[in-house]
Amino acid sequence: MQYTKVEQVEKSKLLHFFTEHWGSPKMVISSGVYECDSLPGYVCLSDKQEVIGLVTFVDRGNEREIISLDSILENKGIGSNLMELAETDAKQANMDKITLITSNDNINAIKFYQKRGYRIVQVLCDAIDEARKIKPSIPLIGYHGIPIKDELVLEKMI
Repeated sequence: MQYTKVEQVEKSKLLHFFTEHWGSPKMVISSGVYECDSLPGYVCLSDKQEVIGLVTFVDRGNEREIISLDSILENKGIGSNLMELAETDAKQANMDKITLITSNDNINAIKFYQKRGYRIVQVLCDAIDEARKIKPSIPLIGYHGIPIKDELVLEKMI
């Protein structure tokens, strides 16, 4: 496995990854609408140079917001390594916190982030219903049969 900046990877590979795993590169959350294949971040490539993990973010002043985090190989440390790269880079840029948003059904993500020092700081009730007005393909039912309704904002001081 090899980790590198998003800018070092062909855009077509990023577009394919987001289309395959998210339906499109468009991410609609309460903080904005993002084209993830155009955001800065870090990529994990397989030995065959295929994208197997990816984190994207936006920076606002002294805060970095993680927009997407994906690993197609679970429990291999890829997500943890990508988050470490994003956090280390943010520290070097003199940022003092990282935020992210996930949906109420994403129990695995909530567990993942809390184990790494992130805290739930806000619940945005019905935020996903608003996002569906822009991106109707967001499913109604998510992981474990849980209706997808709310966004959870998590934060970590770095």
